[in-house]
Amino acid sequence: MTKAKVTGSKAATSASKTLTSGSTAPKSKTAAGSALSQTKAPAKVTSAKAATAASKVLSDGRTNKDSKTAAGSALAQRQGRGKK
Repeated sequence: MTKAKVTGSKAATSASKTLTSGSTAPKSKTAAGSALSQTKAPAKVTSAKAATAASKVLSDGRTNKDSKTAAGSALAQRQGRGKK
């Protein structure tokens, strides 16, 4: 059994900055919202939509550090699919 993950304080701060920025893309805000909602909430997991957004944020070279930190946190909390 794996330990439940929650958003840490550094990632939560980055997510907050991402959400309040006026110049942030919608995909970044989706990933940041997911990460922020999982602060102190180990039962929550990242949705497929938010995980896809987070993946795109991480692969986009134009994305700033705060957005990538929040996206990484959201993606790390995605429930594994298990073995096929």
